[in-house]
Amino acid sequence: MASDIRTSELKTPIDVAEYLFRRLHEVGIRGVHGVPGDYNLVALDYIPKAGLNWVGNVNELNAGYAADGYARIKGISAVVTTFGVGELSLLNAIAGGYSEFVPIVHIVGTPSTLSQKDGMLLHHTLGNGNFEVFSEMSKNISCAMAKLNDPHEAAMLIDNAIRECWVQSRPVYITLPTDMVQKKVEGERLKTPIDLTHPPNQAEKEDYVVDVVLKYLHAAKNPIILVDACAQRHRVLDEVHELIEKSGVPTFVAPMGKGAVNESLSNYGGVYAGDGSNEGVRERVESSDLILSIGAIKSDFNTAGFTYRIGQLSTIDFHSNYVRVKYSEYPGVRMQGVLKKIVGKMGKLNIQPGPKTSNEIAHEDKKISTSNAVTHDWLWPRVGQWLQPNDIVITETGTANFGIWETKFPEGVSALSQVLWGSIGYSVGACQGAALAAKEMGNRRTILFVGDGSFELTAQEVSTMIRQNLKPIIFLINNEGYTIERYIHGMNAGYNDISQWKYTNLIPTFGGTRENSKTYQVKNKQEAEDLFTDETFAKAEKLQFVELYMPKEDAPKALKLTAEASAKNNAKQ
Repeated sequence: MASDIRTSELKTPIDVAEYLFRRLHEVGIRGVHGVPGDYNLVALDYIPKAGLNWVGNVNELNAGYAADGYARIKGISAVVTTFGVGELSLLNAIAGGYSEFVPIVHIVGTPSTLSQKDGMLLHHTLGNGNFEVFSEMSKNISCAMAKLNDPHEAAMLIDNAIRECWVQSRPVYITLPTDMVQKKVEGERLKTPIDLTHPPNQAEKEDYVVDVVLKYLHAAKNPIILVDACAQRHRVLDEVHELIEKSGVPTFVAPMGKGAVNESLSNYGGVYAGDGSNEGVRERVESSDLILSIGAIKSDFNTAGFTYRIGQLSTIDFHSNYVRVKYSEYPGVRMQGVLKKIVGKMGKLNIQPGPKTSNEIAHEDKKISTSNAVTHDWLWPRVGQWLQPNDIVITETGTANFGIWETKFPEGVSALSQVLWGSIGYSVGACQGAALAAKEMGNRRTILFVGDGSFELTAQEVSTMIRQNLKPIIFLINNEGYTIERYIHGMNAGYNDISQWKYTNLIPTFGGTRENSKTYQVKNKQEAEDLFTDETFAKAEKLQFVELYMPKEDAPKALKLTAEASAKNNAKQ
């Protein structure tokens, strides 16, 4: 049999699948999420060969949510699905990653290139011979596509997709046909790491922008800094913290930026979300004569229903691909280089102190007894008192997403939420991914707050947590249904009700034992306080599931304001 001329020319032949997974290992991925299917099975055999671990999720949607949570902690993630039925089940999660700038490498095992060329009537197809229809669906929620149909191009396409995933901080889509898995590519390429750096800004243009920013910054009488999600997603937190600490300027975060700033700093002032802001924050931010806005995403839920009252004439916006100074925009100038130079040149600034934050519980909420229900006004400051440095806190779309605004974090806490995309059930899968990332990085505590309605969408992923020996603390808020939607429309409507499960019974059903898990039911403040002061509970040495009963119509103030604004917006004619 004649040898493959192309393969014989390779210095270090390596299979396409091995090359792909070794590149994923190179960028820091260790756990690969997904669901097996016949078009990806052979490829999955290469995962352990590359030093990776197969997670194995209950379904593709949960796998996508888990990959999202993993990426927000580790920096990038990977998820593997099968053609058609598998990849389409994942798309909601990938769309969320695209919306919120989360770098996820989506690998799809597809039928062989020969089958596709011949238009064969295969399972998992639409029966019309079109093998491109599903990739077309993914095109608008992927920042790069790599179809590995030719071994001559495969290595280059893999490297480019992973680079774009990292640099743009958004999902990419890679197809791996069954007959390409074992094709050979040049392994020598692996000796040169993928270049994940951004090209520097054009120096003259960057210096000009820095000078313009400094002119307004030095003239300002009471500037403030407002940090949002894209400061995290585009990896400029080192520069942001240097600016905050050296300038002493009062600093605030938007809801999506929660966790981006060290909240133990003396100049940290709280969450700004228009009318939903922490006490004293709205007045301070909106009276500022210059706002340094870093990585803003001004969506409805991130602004408490578009209730921001800050004008562009008093704002300088820093983004991943441009800087806007008041009404002048400078495209192609990345914020990272600009922020570095501002810190080096800014000197002494005019500063007026901002509000101070704390986890002080209001006097009227302090009474603790078995007859007092757990309320949101009491819970979130109390959570802040209980949290530890470097915890990971995940909050579900709903009451928890808004309640956490009232929690002051210790240093190093990471906060995960899906404020913009807002897919209910996201947080359970994200908790699995975040807990896995935490385990790989040294077992940071992972804490989830999820409503009962959201939990019922993705509850099965708790079984993956148990199987992977993960140890999150899960607070399930039992408030009898979809509270956020009740406040938007239909407070007592049947469509906002849910079936009342025996939630704590699910843990043994999903494989939990006394050795690897424990459940609690908390029905009043005294029981909650007892739990928060329990040292064994705080150690998080096993998976712990807390069913936390709260009044049906109780909700954080910010949720009520945002829901009212959303209802009005929905009703516009």
